[in-house]
Amino acid sequence: MSTDKKVILDVKDLKVHFSIAAKSAWPWTKPSNLKAVDGVNIRLYEGETLGVVGESGCGKSTFARAIIGLVEATDGEVVWLGQDVTKMEEVQRRETRKDMQMIFQDPLASLNPRMTVGDIIAEPLKTFYPELSKDEVRSRVKEMMAKVGLLPNVINRYPHEFSGGQCQRIGIARALILRPKMIICDEPVSALDVSIQAQVVNLLKEIQKELGLSLVFIAHDLSVVKHISDRVLVMYLGNAVEMGEAEALFAEPKHPYTRALMSAVPIPDPNIERKKTIEMLEGDLPSPINPPSGCVFRTRCPMATESCAQEKPRIQGDDVHAVSCLHVNV
Repeated sequence: MSTDKKVILDVKDLKVHFSIAAKSAWPWTKPSNLKAVDGVNIRLYEGETLGVVGESGCGKSTFARAIIGLVEATDGEVVWLGQDVTKMEEVQRRETRKDMQMIFQDPLASLNPRMTVGDIIAEPLKTFYPELSKDEVRSRVKEMMAKVGLLPNVINRYPHEFSGGQCQRIGIARALILRPKMIICDEPVSALDVSIQAQVVNLLKEIQKELGLSLVFIAHDLSVVKHISDRVLVMYLGNAVEMGEAEALFAEPKHPYTRALMSAVPIPDPNIERKKTIEMLEGDLPSPINPPSGCVFRTRCPMATESCAQEKPRIQGDDVHAVSCLHVNV
């Protein structure tokens, strides 16, 4: 990663904790504290794609939603173009939302079934630029529809008349209509067929190159993440355990959790696939309400020692490769 690129997003020690009411007959029982995100740091550069991976329940989506403001951060900073979004007044934060948009996981559920495609894509324009005439809005909508591969003559149709892939293209067009600087993609292809996944991922790469977008791309499919990402963040139980350039991280994962994830990725060559060793994780994912002391991964880690229960490791390294483990040096 070239260090001369501009940092547009700098997340510092971000925490998102939820208070969970205790299931008890006694009214004085204290609520539990669920640590969905527990001190994650990232930097996102102009024009790059940061992939975010990890098991279900590791805090990927909560982390993304906290960045964009859909979930309130408990602690930490979200510095966008030099300003901390978490400290902004509502009016100022609303203005920054023009530059930070989101594509959601379920393409059909994220679209209003009572609105036409044209109205769905135009909604952000009407919200942020009410001075635009109807003709100007319609012209911009048609231009964006063409850019994402939708025919302008479907502008008056409703979401239920489209396939899943087409609905996701509508969601992409809605996110792009304001010409943002960053888009957070929250598992945008997980609900789509494999062939459609490739089309949507390639579309995102083309648009990113054309518009100079920065992307935060969340996914379970590591093959997709490898294809689209410049750098990758690996999360476990609300913590960052490894982060680095995609090529280096996939070639030589250092954290035992990352190695287990990478070993499960299918290899197209059947001869290599048969010979490879899959590193299985023992035990279940601990509850974020009561995470292990010290290193959160120690209950499933083959390298764990007594010191892992006493000391919580800090992520060490740089943008090229960084690891959070007491027994791994970068």
